[in-house]
Formats: sequence, C-alpha cells, structure tokens
Amino acid sequence: MNGQNRKDIYAGLEVDVILKKDQRSGNLTRGIVERLLTSSAYHSRGIKVRLEDGQVGRVAHIVEEN
Repeated sequence: MNGQNRKDIYAGLEVDVILKKDQRSGNLTRGIVERLLTSSAYHSRGIKVRLEDGQVGRVAHIVEEN
C-alpha cells in the first residue's frame, strides 16, 4: 500500500519512508510512525511523518500488518 492517503497512516504503524537526503537516490528507511506532519488528506509524493527515532520523511510504502 502506498503512503499518499492520510487516512491509511497512524502512529505506531511500520512504514518505509524516503528521507529528504535520499530523494535523489530513492533509498528507503524503515521505521515506526510517531506523528503525522502533513495535514491534507492526500499528498502525491506521500504523507510526511516523523518516525520514533526522530527522522522525518515521506511515506513511500506501508509495511503489511500481521
């Protein structure tokens, strides 16, 4: 599932994000969502989130829940 819809993302969810420094390379960073930073319901490049480790990026992929 992609991370373009805010309704699909919530605190505690495991996601892959693209950090600002990795936008050109497309490297993904996996982490747990601490807080949503995008207020709109949809964003074409992915909803911006803060991970529990403090990193900020746009959700590229939602890791499937068990």
